[in-house]
Amino acid sequence: QVQLVESGGGLVQAGGSLKLSCTASRTRSIFNIAAMGWHRQAPGKQRELVAVINSGGSTHYADSVKGRFTISRDNAKNTVYLQMNSLKPEDTAVYYCKMMVGPINYWGQGTQVTVSS
Repeated sequence: QVQLVESGGGLVQAGGSLKLSCTASRTRSIFNIAAMGWHRQAPGKQRELVAVINSGGSTHYADSVKGRFTISRDNAKNTVYLQMNSLKPEDTAVYYCKMMVGPINYWGQGTQVTVSS
C-alpha cells in the first residue's frame, strides 16, 4: 500500500514562507508516472485543490495561490514539494498530499499550516 508522509507545516506570520514536503513510499516505482497534488482543508470548509504537477512537470494552481506557491517534484527522492511564499491568514488549513495513478488516489495524513495576522 502506498504511503504518503507530509512534513514542513507549522506556524508562520503573514508574509512569511513555508516549504511542505511529501515523500512517497511503497510506490513500486509508480511515483515517476503519477501526478502529484496538494490540497487543503480549512475548518468548516471543503477540501480544495491547491496545486498539481503531472509526470511531465506541467503544473496547475488554484487562482488563490498563483504567483505565491510553487509545486515541484524530485522523482529520485519520490518527493513532491510546495513552496509557499507571501502567506496570508486565509492560507491557514490542513494541507494534504495526493498521488494520482490513473483512477486511483492516495492521500497523506495532512500537515497543519497556520498563518497568523
